[in-house]
Amino acid sequence: MVPSDDFLPTGDIPAVLRGPLAQAWQRLHDSLVQADNVAEMTGQEPPSESWQALADSRRGELARVLAISDFAVETLVRHPDWLLHLDASGELDEAPEPATLSDWLEERLEAAEDEAALHSAIRRFRRARMLGIVWRDLTRPPGTDMWATAAAVSRLAETCLEAALGWLEAHLAPRWGRPAPRGDGSEQRLVVLGMGKLGAGELNLSSDIDLIFAFPEKGETQGGRKPLTHQEYFTKLGQRLITALDAVTADGFAFRVDMRLRPLGDGGPLVGSFASLAGYYQDQGREWERYAMLKARPVAGDREAGDELLANLRPFVYRKYLDFGAIESLREMKALINREVKRRGMQANIKLGPGGIREVEFVVQAFQLIRGGRDTELQVTSLKTAMERLPDLGLLPREVVEELLPDYVFLRDLEHALQALEDRQTQSLPGDDHDRERVALALEMADWPAVMARLEEVRERVRQHFDAVIADPEGEVEEADESPEEAGGSLDEWRALWCGELDEQEASVLLEEAGFAEPDTARRRLVTLRHSRQVQAMQRIGFERLEALMPLLLDAVARSEAPDTALERVLPLIESVLRRTAYLALLRENPEALGHLMHLCGASPWIAEQLARHPQLLDELLTPETLYTPADKASLADELRQALGRIPEDDEEAQLEALRVFKHAHVLRVAASDVAGTRHLMKVSDYLTYIAEVLLEAVLAMAWRHLVRKHGYPQGRDGERAGDEPEFLIIGYGKLGGIELGYGSDLDLVFIHDADSQAATDGARALDAPVFFTRLGQRIIHLLTAVTPAGALYEVDMRLRPSGNSGLLVTSLEAFADYQRHQAWTWEHQALVRARVVAGHPRLAEGFDAVRREILGRPRDVEALRQEVVAMRRKMRDHLGSKGASAAFDLKQDAGGMVDIEFLCQFAVLSMGHDAPDLLAYSDNIRILETLEATGRLPGGDCRRLRDAYLAYRSAAHRASLTREPSVGRESEVGDHREAVTVLWQRLLEPAS
Repeated sequence: MVPSDDFLPTGDIPAVLRGPLAQAWQRLHDSLVQADNVAEMTGQEPPSESWQALADSRRGELARVLAISDFAVETLVRHPDWLLHLDASGELDEAPEPATLSDWLEERLEAAEDEAALHSAIRRFRRARMLGIVWRDLTRPPGTDMWATAAAVSRLAETCLEAALGWLEAHLAPRWGRPAPRGDGSEQRLVVLGMGKLGAGELNLSSDIDLIFAFPEKGETQGGRKPLTHQEYFTKLGQRLITALDAVTADGFAFRVDMRLRPLGDGGPLVGSFASLAGYYQDQGREWERYAMLKARPVAGDREAGDELLANLRPFVYRKYLDFGAIESLREMKALINREVKRRGMQANIKLGPGGIREVEFVVQAFQLIRGGRDTELQVTSLKTAMERLPDLGLLPREVVEELLPDYVFLRDLEHALQALEDRQTQSLPGDDHDRERVALALEMADWPAVMARLEEVRERVRQHFDAVIADPEGEVEEADESPEEAGGSLDEWRALWCGELDEQEASVLLEEAGFAEPDTARRRLVTLRHSRQVQAMQRIGFERLEALMPLLLDAVARSEAPDTALERVLPLIESVLRRTAYLALLRENPEALGHLMHLCGASPWIAEQLARHPQLLDELLTPETLYTPADKASLADELRQALGRIPEDDEEAQLEALRVFKHAHVLRVAASDVAGTRHLMKVSDYLTYIAEVLLEAVLAMAWRHLVRKHGYPQGRDGERAGDEPEFLIIGYGKLGGIELGYGSDLDLVFIHDADSQAATDGARALDAPVFFTRLGQRIIHLLTAVTPAGALYEVDMRLRPSGNSGLLVTSLEAFADYQRHQAWTWEHQALVRARVVAGHPRLAEGFDAVRREILGRPRDVEALRQEVVAMRRKMRDHLGSKGASAAFDLKQDAGGMVDIEFLCQFAVLSMGHDAPDLLAYSDNIRILETLEATGRLPGGDCRRLRDAYLAYRSAAHRASLTREPSVGRESEVGDHREAVTVLWQRLLEPAS
């Protein structure tokens, strides 16, 4: 019995849509009558009986779908039985699993004897699945949202591609054979890369699919009647695959296929070998192709080979350095789109119009292009995944993402509603009142004015966020220039100065008015740079970036506290990046970064030199909240772990570079906080020491992995095989041990192991344990001192190990203890005061600490000790102290300087440690002095004077490093401290006889 007119509940359908719904239902009713008649003639069950059994809730959903989607109406009119199949399989409530989809289509294709049957089966399959997808999108059962809809369409496209390709390969094999195996013997198939939203797994309801075809290696097919070259075979196979999905037949089409993103577009070969693709992108790849390749993903054929291809192309897509030039490209692309939108009157287009879908995508993809080479978490095809990762990387505030993401979902939901009407690729708002109300119903909104109000609100927010990322920076600076309180020229005046359009007098007047004390010198510097060979030899895009940057740079220089100094120090940086013009784009795109650059360069020539030597540090200027706030040790370790985790373990070159970039970046942060006065002196040394410790831990782990891969694991003294944590220690001496590192400090190190000297490693290339640990020490030194493009990590001094340069590079703990007990000189025990474990095995560290306490806490002849300490100090003053009667004295080596304080502390520990074990706990001078005061071993006033002097000296030494001045002090500045130290030295160590 055919359902009656009251079969559909229409209470939830707006009155304006009930008439069209009744017409749709009438057509469907007539189709059911015909289907029942056919079933009666063939002795089958009439479809209408199953329709009558539909649950009330399903009937309500049907009314909603029919009221909105002409596509659903047309499909059910032609195939009324499909609704029953979709209901029975659960497809109206939940998307089938990918494997289930594949099985269903493979089953249908088994009966296909020719390509016409292939086309028909794929189109019918696609239309049935799309009915289920549209149904779920419009009724929103639990677990269904825009992302689920997009994923379902993408899986459907991949399933159709894979099944059609497999059928075609088998069907064409008797004629043309199969491709020859690759050089490694593996099978060779077509690689189908999905681009755009297919690559992202985020297709819209009626989307084209953008594809690129590739194959691994050239050769000739085998086993067929007519062998073809691989180029010919894969081209013919690709053409038939396109036809299988794209051609319009009596059953319609499956997916429109767009191949224009391949190299050279429509004018290029349909299919390319991996070698030809790699050569093309390396030599001819354009910026928009990088943008397109962000979404590339293997979707059919040999996916493993596709991953291999994309890995080889990754350096083209994601640059190792920060690539702010990408913003220029995106800005140009958006300008082209805007002109096209305006020309064709497409303001109502929710994809390309202002505040539309494309602008959200540009925001996210700008960060992917700029930062993806460094922040590999952004090397994902999904826009949703990339956007959600931006806050954790500090690239977009979380509140911005929390606005953009739902706004993007609304725009995509609206896009789906538009396309669900007729299964037509459109992003334009409807002009027909009936269609408008259908869209409002699809979005579950009251009416069309409510839709438009929400859309305007969304577009306004999207446009604001888009402008914040993509807007032209010169506009921001021009706005600042409008302030009458700001001194200096306008951007047009600075541009004229840089381009040589002003005569000498005009240029000097402009510079003088901008605050330059020596305008003629500044003008000559600029003329020299502009006419230099490096600038004249620049390629067009680089020169354009320099021309765009220099007015902004000069404006920032003029706003700095000391324009002459800022210009003198920043120009070498500009010269250093003339051939790495992405950094010019970085500075141009970030006017605030220019301000930070001027501040830091003006304060410290050392910082200016570091930036010129390592331009990748310019990245740090983009995040002032971290630039002026160094990380604690736990955060440092976590950041380094993440940075190294992005690099394959076997890529040592990349790991070494990452270690060095990490060090330079974090030392810059410490220096920035130092010149800004946001960190206490003690904290500066603490942070510099933390950086070294974290790097040493990483280097030890890298060296250990390298050695055990080659030689296996050594055996410990307990007879057990060593684990992944090496039974090895790196001991820091001197400033590292004393937690007093400066900006240019080297590392005084000693290496200790605890393996059985008679044992060997358990690998195929076994080594005796002592040899293994010697190699481990050598490896650590190599990793620390090897020079890469980012320089070396640290200079290393190993002379404090037992027996100095003539001793073993790595010593067992037992041998170290024996040496300290029986052979070490007094000065070596003094050095041990400032020794501590900085990396290595915790149990072995306890053993070292016990040996240190034992040695330092031994009873000593105090008078003999005093004589030895004084004799050593006098020798050092003679060799290293100032010569002559200068008013300045060496902060470190002259009498009354830092070394006097260090020797006083060391003498105190060695002479009193037996009776005051608390003195043995610390390796740094400040806490040793605090302990002397707390235990009453030295008067509090004396301890405070020594601490004040030591801190003053270290502060002056840090400033000298940053200002590139000699580490000396003027009597007028530190005379009181020097006198206090000298008095205490004479009283405690050189009393009058």
